[in-house]
Amino acid sequence: MKFKEMISKKAFWKSVLFLGLGFLIVYDIVSMLFEYGGFHFKAYFTERTENGKLFRFILGQFFAAFAYGFIISFGQFRGKNKKDSKS
Repeated sequence: MKFKEMISKKAFWKSVLFLGLGFLIVYDIVSMLFEYGGFHFKAYFTERTENGKLFRFILGQFFAAFAYGFIISFGQFRGKNKKDSKS
């Protein structure tokens, strides 16, 4: 399967979305636990969004989720394609 064929599939983009969201949840929780020693959601998000940092925080989260989801989904779909073509 070529790159253009792969990214034109709806299943690929669903995978990107769900893997990206899963990554964000895990990343933010782990970061919060390391920095605050517990589940301090208000302090964690307030620190990252105060003083005009809201747009930068949202944009950073979006790009991180997209990059992680795209890379992992691409690897999964490519690996599946190679496995199917050998059979």
